[in-house]
Amino acid sequence: MTRQNISSGAPWEVQFGYSRAVRIKDRIIVSGTIAVDEAGRLLYPDDPAGQVGVVFDRIETAIRSAGGTLQDVVSLRIYITRMEDAETIGHAFKQRLGNINPVATMVAVAALFADARVEIEAEAAVPSA
Repeated sequence: MTRQNISSGAPWEVQFGYSRAVRIKDRIIVSGTIAVDEAGRLLYPDDPAGQVGVVFDRIETAIRSAGGTLQDVVSLRIYITRMEDAETIGHAFKQRLGNINPVATMVAVAALFADARVEIEAEAAVPSA
């Protein structure tokens, strides 16, 4: 079985020993992704929809690096820190994914790194390489 680790170049990947994404056969699994810059500063701190946009840009880049597209997304795990953001965040990912309609779970958590309001993990299914 061939494993392809995808790095985004973020310093935390090396520091903490993880990959932005991993492809194994027909699966691409993308790590939890938040909207921070290279220095760890949160982007769009008061705009959960803006954070979702940045997050999906990064998820799309990772999936493309592994040979897939956003159209291949089959599963999302969405972590939010404020339940009142749920509808805004849901509409933002619907706007980005259109009618792909992956399975999705959204849960509220106490806190996320850098005070992010949303973190998203994704999984895509693509033809085997």
